[in-house]
Amino acid sequence: MIQSLTSGRFSEKSGFHRRFGFAWVIVGCLGVLFTPGDSKAYTPEDPTVQKLVNSGIKYLENYDRKIEFDGERILVAYAHFKVEHDEQAPLVKAGLAAAEKIVALASRGKLREHGGNYDVAITVIFLASVNPEKYRSHLETLQRYLFNVQKGNGTFTYNHEDEGDVSQTQYALLAIWTLDRAGIPLDYAKVAKTIGWILRVQDPTGGWPYRTIDPGVGKGLVSQKGLSSSMALAGASSVLIAGDALRLWGDTSSDDDPGIAGLPKAIKIYKEDSNQGRRNRIKLSKEPIFRSIKGMEAWRAKRGFVKTGTLGWFYYYLYTMERYESFVEIAHGRAKDSSPAWYNQGVEELMKRQDASGGWVERSYSQPHVKTSFAILFLIRSTQKAIFTPAGGGAIGGQGFKGDISKQKLVGGKAVEDKPAQAVSEMLDLLDGEDGEIDVRSMAEAMKLPNDPKSRSTQLDRLERMVRGSRQWQARRVAAIVLGKSGEMRSVPSLIYALSDPDKSVRRYARDGLRMISRKFEGFELSDDPDDAELAKAQDSWRDWYRSMNPGYVFLDTDL
Repeated sequence: MIQSLTSGRFSEKSGFHRRFGFAWVIVGCLGVLFTPGDSKAYTPEDPTVQKLVNSGIKYLENYDRKIEFDGERILVAYAHFKVEHDEQAPLVKAGLAAAEKIVALASRGKLREHGGNYDVAITVIFLASVNPEKYRSHLETLQRYLFNVQKGNGTFTYNHEDEGDVSQTQYALLAIWTLDRAGIPLDYAKVAKTIGWILRVQDPTGGWPYRTIDPGVGKGLVSQKGLSSSMALAGASSVLIAGDALRLWGDTSSDDDPGIAGLPKAIKIYKEDSNQGRRNRIKLSKEPIFRSIKGMEAWRAKRGFVKTGTLGWFYYYLYTMERYESFVEIAHGRAKDSSPAWYNQGVEELMKRQDASGGWVERSYSQPHVKTSFAILFLIRSTQKAIFTPAGGGAIGGQGFKGDISKQKLVGGKAVEDKPAQAVSEMLDLLDGEDGEIDVRSMAEAMKLPNDPKSRSTQLDRLERMVRGSRQWQARRVAAIVLGKSGEMRSVPSLIYALSDPDKSVRRYARDGLRMISRKFEGFELSDDPDDAELAKAQDSWRDWYRSMNPGYVFLDTDL
C-alpha cells in the first residue's frame, strides 16, 4: 500500500487518492516530531491568520485546474462558504450542483466504490452549513444511504470489504452528527454500535490504525498494525463525535449566549430536538470513551506535534486535529480556548508552507485545492464554529459593507449599519419583502429598537402587526423575539396572541418573551408543545395578568 502511494502511481485497489483525490483516508504516516519553539499566540481573528485565509480563498477562486471529482468540488465550496457565507459565489454554486449529483446517486445506491462514503459525508456537512431546512429532503436521502451501507459491526468502509476503516468511519460519524444537529431522524442504536467498534479496535497502547482488526464483542484489545498520529486523532474524534450525538456529556448544541441581546440567563430559548425520544432509548456510559481518550492522549504525548515529510498527509492531519481538539474540549466541559498551543503551531507551519499564489501546493498525496481547503478549515476553527453555531440558513458574508464596518452587521445576507432607527427600518423592510430563507437569530440579534419614543413606537407597531399577521414564519419568529426582548408592556397582547401561532417556534419565543417582560420566569406552566386546552388556559392566565397591570385593556380577539 505504502509502496504504491509513494511511487506516484495508484492502482484501482490501493489508489484511493487517485480515485478520491482529496484524500480523507489513510495514515499521516512517515513523520518526525516538530518542535516549534516559542510560538506566538494566534486566533482565527488575528490579522496574520486572516491574511492566510483570504489568500487561500483567492487561490481557490482562481484555481484553473480541473477538479475531477464531485466530492473535491464540494469540499472547496464548503471551505469557501465557511469563510464568505455567500451562497451565490461561483465556487459555492458549483458545489451545490455537485451536491445535487451526489444526492441523486445516493438515492439510487450508485455512488463510486472508493469515495462514496466521503462524498456523502462532505455533502451532508456542506448542505447543512448552507441551509438545513432548504435541503432537508436531501439530508434525509443521505442519512438513509449512510445507515444502509453501515457494516454489521458498526464500521463504515468500502462496499466490498468488511475490514474496518477508521478514516471513513470518522467522516460518516461527522455526517451523522451533523444530521443530528439538523434534526433529521436517526437510528441511535447504530450510532452506539459504531462506538463499540471504535473502542474495540483501539490499539492497547492508545493509538488507532487506518485498517483495523476487530477482536469481537467482549474480547480484549489486540495489537493493531500501522498506527499513526492522523488515525489516532481520527479514531478519538470518531468516538467523541458519536458520544456527542448521543449527548453523553449533556447538551452541547449551543453556546452560553443564545444570541439574543438582553435575554436574562434564567430564560433559555427553546430549540426543538426532534431526536430526543430516539436518543433517550440508548443507555451508554461516557466513561469508556473517556478512558479511551486518556489512552490516546498518553500515546500522542510521546509523539508531539507531527510534521510529516514532503509526501504526507499533513493537511488531513491538521484538519483532523482541529476536529479532535474541538470535540474533546466540549466533552470535558472546558472553556473555549481561543489560542491553544496546537493551533499556534499549526498556524506557524502553514505560514511556512503557503505558496506565493496563496494556496498550499507542495507535493503530497492530495491535490492543491484539497490541501488549501483543509488549511483554511483548520485556520478558521471550522469544527468549533460548527459545534457552537445553530443550524440555519446561510448569509452573504462580506457583501454590501461600506465605511466603518465596526458599525455594520450582516443581517439576512445584507449589510445593515448599526444605527437603531435606520437598522430596524431596513430589517423590517427586508422581512416584509423576504421570499426566501433568512437567518432568524442573526436578524433578531442585530435588531436594536431606537430610543426615540416616536421611532420606537412606530417600529413596535410594525413588529406587532408582523407577529399577528405576517404570512412568513421567519418574520413572525423575528418579531416574537424582538418584542419579547423589548421589555415593553404594550407588546404583551400581541405576544399572547402569538402563543397560538401555527409555527411552534413562534409560540415558544412568544412564551419566553412574556416571561421576560413580566419577570414571571416560570410563566403559567405552558409546556413546549401544548395541546389546545393547555394553550387556552395559558392565554387566559396571561390575559388576566395583563388586566391586573392594565385594568381598562380590552382584548379584541376575545373580549368583544
